[in-house]
Amino acid sequence: MHYRTGSRNSYKPTSNCVVTDPLAHIERLASDNAVVIFSMSTCCMCHAIKRLFFGMGVNPTVYELDQDLTLGKEIEKALMLQMGVSSDVPLPVVFIGGKLVGAMDTVLASHINGTLVPLLKQAGALWL
Repeated sequence: MHYRTGSRNSYKPTSNCVVTDPLAHIERLASDNAVVIFSMSTCCMCHAIKRLFFGMGVNPTVYELDQDLTLGKEIEKALMLQMGVSSDVPLPVVFIGGKLVGAMDTVLASHINGTLVPLLKQAGALWL
């Protein structure tokens, strides 16, 4: 099981965390939270996307892959499968309303063309 820590909805594994299927774990996190960002704590693009959401008043659940030493690499591999890439996963990876939105380029394009806010409202992450 994972638990929420701090005010930024970060998830850290508990010591008795046993996850056998990283893909199911991703799907569970995405369906249980309005917005989920899979991130690396040292990634500047990840930082930028988190700032975008926080600046909009959205409080996303952030899963820092490099902070999860037991499952981070497996989740990263599962994200690669979901994104359809064969090498490094393009972080950050964002889920809104349980659906994969994509990486930074897709999220920013949605923000620029005006489709991000309705998506966030529909997911219940934004109440404007």
